[in-house]
Amino acid sequence: MMPSHAIAGEETGGDPEHLTQTARHQAQVDPLAALRAPGDPPWDVYLTGTVFLDIVFTGLDTAPVRGTESWARGMGSSPGGVANMAAALARLGLRTSLAAAFGDDHYGEYCWDALARGEGIDLTPSRTVPGWHSPVTVSMAYEGERTMISHGHEPPPEEPAPDCPPPARAAVASLTPGRRAPWIAQAAREGTRIFADVGWDDTGAWDLSGLADLEHCEAFLPNAEEAMRYTGSTCPKAAAHALTEHVPVAVVTLGAEGAYAVDRRTGETAEVPAIAVEALDPTGAGDVFVAGFVTGTLAGWPLADRLALAGLTAALSVQEFGGSLSAPGWSEIGAWWRRVQSLDTQNPAALRRYSFLDPLIPAHLDRPWPLRRAVPTIGFGRTT
Repeated sequence: MMPSHAIAGEETGGDPEHLTQTARHQAQVDPLAALRAPGDPPWDVYLTGTVFLDIVFTGLDTAPVRGTESWARGMGSSPGGVANMAAALARLGLRTSLAAAFGDDHYGEYCWDALARGEGIDLTPSRTVPGWHSPVTVSMAYEGERTMISHGHEPPPEEPAPDCPPPARAAVASLTPGRRAPWIAQAAREGTRIFADVGWDDTGAWDLSGLADLEHCEAFLPNAEEAMRYTGSTCPKAAAHALTEHVPVAVVTLGAEGAYAVDRRTGETAEVPAIAVEALDPTGAGDVFVAGFVTGTLAGWPLADRLALAGLTAALSVQEFGGSLSAPGWSEIGAWWRRVQSLDTQNPAALRRYSFLDPLIPAHLDRPWPLRRAVPTIGFGRTT
């Protein structure tokens, strides 16, 4: 395993009338530069879902005790829910378009501004819903884990996802057992590559046939417990191979042990160990992992490199608080890569595992840190 280094984010900002240019400027690295050509889809990735306002308390030594008041040493606010994935994709240099409903309260305004102006995410397919209160999640991070409390009113009667999603190279979908999302099939028919994850099956059925939209997906990225339950396997690696009977690429995350992936079409398998980190807040780490894998896939990298980038970005994210706030960009990746190469005790074989980063990271990205990516509290404006 390779030691990590805690790195803060870079300051953001930009003109909302030039969101695509802003996103490329913030990312500073375009991983798809060599592949771009006239006539390409306007967006690299499209996604849809619910945006929450996340309020995260950190620096708690233990879980709150009943009947007492606990003081946290740190607090931050940021867009959460599907915004975690959208921000992670944008920070890795992918042109990202999001369809979501936003409340017309201050929370909704804050989340819209943070995503559109702060992250350069296209919100053209999104909408503000009059009279709808933004969903809120309060997260308490302690001992490397988190406890969350959420509140939200009934969502708008119409989903924000359009019947015909905008053209994009890829889309990220969260599958729901027993329910189809019509936009997934529509996007797949238009040539969009679908990457899917899934939440816990509260029904207890764990029936793969209930994930009907899996037939439209290129890759499926469950965690080990989900993969084993859906396939009836007792081993995560066996579960990954079993899943490739239903989807071309299966990626199973193994927590502290890393991740394992199988590509049915090429016959590739890959296993990458986790990077040892001191976790502050795991919020959004799964979303960041998916974003890294999508980025490497669209760039045409070998399976092992895609898996390595996904694991690295997830590891960097858990060292900072919040979901969308903690997603790393290329500045953080570059600083980490130069830091681990400078350590005399570094394992040469481990360094070779990440050597694919060398041509991606220009020298000017090795900037002093800590860097600020955004003001993590509602009420303060951005500084220049």
